[in-house]
Amino acid sequence: MAMRILVVGAGAVGGYFGGRLAEAWRDVTFLVRPSRAKQLSRDGLRIISPHGDAILSPKLISADKIDAPYDLILLSVKAYALEAAMNDFAAAVGPETMIFPVLNGMRHIDLLAKRFGEHAVMGGVCLVAAEIDDQGRIVQLADFQQLVYGERDGKTTPRLKTLDATLQGAGFDARLSPDIMQAMWEKWLQLASLGAVTCLMRGTIGEIVAAPGGAELSIDIVNESAAVATACGYKPSEKLLSRHTAAMTAHGSSLTSSMYRDLLKGAPVEADHILGDFIDRGSAHRVNTPLLKAAFVNLGVYQDRLPKR
Repeated sequence: MAMRILVVGAGAVGGYFGGRLAEAWRDVTFLVRPSRAKQLSRDGLRIISPHGDAILSPKLISADKIDAPYDLILLSVKAYALEAAMNDFAAAVGPETMIFPVLNGMRHIDLLAKRFGEHAVMGGVCLVAAEIDDQGRIVQLADFQQLVYGERDGKTTPRLKTLDATLQGAGFDARLSPDIMQAMWEKWLQLASLGAVTCLMRGTIGEIVAAPGGAELSIDIVNESAAVATACGYKPSEKLLSRHTAAMTAHGSSLTSSMYRDLLKGAPVEADHILGDFIDRGSAHRVNTPLLKAAFVNLGVYQDRLPKR
């Protein structure tokens, strides 16, 4: 029996993966706010991608119209919008519903498990670079596109196999992980370090490395981040550290973080969830993170200057 999928958020991430699933004839409905619903109804869900462009007419629903549980909830909102989103999709969660979050960091796992129970919440990692342009289109910025998922206790359950079968062959890389928590921590390490250096220095990796001492600063931030993950029980592999350090010190690189791109737009950033919580977990294990803290304070100043919503 086909899974009924509710995608919460039709932004860059949810819109991209949900759109690819819909394009592959999966049973996908998008839970969206009125303004986005109006735009999607008028123009369609539009994807611009090196893997092929698409224009879809998605199934849409509002929170007050949900009247039955879904099998899978793909949760892709920004971390600062999580609590409002949980209220919106609560009626879609039944005893057997799987919640597959692809948010950054780890705090969302605690909040979701507290609200909906430990059993409901899967572990998940999303790897994609995409943004919404000024026309409301989802633009993929690089060719990587992967969802990684697993039970948080590492077991391979029947429901996980069903999820895997649903996601395979849907136009992106899908991978079942027997150690999803390690994968989530390794992504968090990369996001925290890349976000810290690009936001603190207000530049791309290439611009940072071109400045005197820039490469050394990047390496020091990677080392701080690796120390936090290791102290918390998720030591990154040498292969991952080598690859990430190379990316963080690549001459001429245009690499930035999503936090930095949001900062340039004058938008809210996920500083509390990507950096604040990361720093706190390190501090609980007596890990000193002065560079990460400098970036976090810097972003706090930026956030305080934004117009209040």
